[in-house]
Amino acid sequence: MLEFFYVEQLLDGMVTTIQLFAVSWVMAFTLAILLVIIRTTNLRVCRWLVDIFVEYHRNVPLMVQVLFWYFGMPELLPENIRFWLYDHNAELSLAAIALALGSSAYIAEDIRSGLRAIPGTQFEAARALGSSYLQCMRHIIVPQALRIAIAPLISRALLLFKNTSVAMAIGVVELTYQTREVENETYRTFATFGTATVLYLCGAFLIMFIGARITARFALKKGGA
Repeated sequence: MLEFFYVEQLLDGMVTTIQLFAVSWVMAFTLAILLVIIRTTNLRVCRWLVDIFVEYHRNVPLMVQVLFWYFGMPELLPENIRFWLYDHNAELSLAAIALALGSSAYIAEDIRSGLRAIPGTQFEAARALGSSYLQCMRHIIVPQALRIAIAPLISRALLLFKNTSVAMAIGVVELTYQTREVENETYRTFATFGTATVLYLCGAFLIMFIGARITARFALKKGGA
């Protein structure tokens, strides 16, 4: 068993992991919705740009994306902004951006698959009743697509939670980073990684529990309707 001090250190890492996951998921989900809306427009240039964005993030390893954002992107910024970032926990912020961008490409595809399952007549009927394009997407099409895409979205959330461990490569003090630190200090590999495994499982089970509740709630609403 690990001493309380080391367990507390691992718990601090878990808190950072949860924060990184939550921020990344909110940004990824918001961006994915925007990508889906842009991709369904008739503007060919916009659709082409979204296609490039999605293909890049789906085919470039996540580790490379994180390293690029931490070591490459700051070089394009003015020096005073770059120094400000490094003085204000740039590792966590840039890791969240990289994770969010990478995940948004997959989430957008999941939501787009949900859109394909919706009959086109619903969009045509809404337009015939006087709704604008954005009103149709916001109030009718996208909510239905999200309901259809609940299962893959839960899977994406689980994957994003696990992928937060990649952030240790740029010095984010999350759970995997803390696990390596504790193991290096104590040389108790089994106890250290065993505790980290339990913490990751707890986080994953919590996400699955929340996902199951959301699925049940939507099923109840559908049944009531």
